[in-house]
Amino acid sequence: MKVVIFAGGYGSRLSEETTLRPKPMVEVGGRPIIWHIMKIYSHYGFNDFVVLAGYKAEYIKNYFINYAMLNSDFTVDLASGSFTWVRPSVEPWTVTVLDTGLNTMTGGRLKRAQDVIGNERFLLTYGDGVSNTNINEAVSLHEKNGNWITLTAVTQPGRYGALGLSEDGTRVHAFREKRIGDGGLINGGFFVCEPDVFSLIDGDDVMWEEGPMERALHMGKVGSHWHQGFWQSMDSLRDKIVLENMWESGKAPWKLWA
Repeated sequence: MKVVIFAGGYGSRLSEETTLRPKPMVEVGGRPIIWHIMKIYSHYGFNDFVVLAGYKAEYIKNYFINYAMLNSDFTVDLASGSFTWVRPSVEPWTVTVLDTGLNTMTGGRLKRAQDVIGNERFLLTYGDGVSNTNINEAVSLHEKNGNWITLTAVTQPGRYGALGLSEDGTRVHAFREKRIGDGGLINGGFFVCEPDVFSLIDGDDVMWEEGPMERALHMGKVGSHWHQGFWQSMDSLRDKIVLENMWESGKAPWKLWA
């Protein structure tokens, strides 16, 4: 199953970092946050990634093209140009980087990747959030309930719009704006999707979170996986500092891998 990652936005709320590089390449603990996200999925055995790039796509392309060289020891014969790995140290990942356009919206980016993703179930997430959510549990729940989209619901106070869920917490029946003091659940951005969702996307100017998800919701095809553990997005410099401090403490909750 492929893991599709939104990685094309401007990241304007993190402009201190994103004037130089795309938001998914902003580092936590010396590694781009997209690397942390990929490590989470890899922990559960998902190693085939499709990165939907846009803003500063060349930065992401260069990172993965040079990944093995930058993370492994090697010997190079400068006279002949021959190259030998001494201690290769790379993850078992297949990474497809697609330039999905500079101003394309999230739904449009996903639609542009349809031919690469194919007619099969896929995982979808944003390139700026980490969690210790159990991906395998979300997939199992998705298979059981027969939805087109299963999202991971998490608790988060503050600026996010809340979800209305069924009593058993397995089905979404409303999206709504979060009110002050509301302790409701929000969309944590870890999705399991059926290829049927491509039929809900009309073009480049479609936001995944609005048209397609709203339409699937009205069709009764949106389910939820309730995650009660750690979740944190990196929307601001403050968020980056919080994640950095967690990593430096050696107690980063999203570090599921050894």
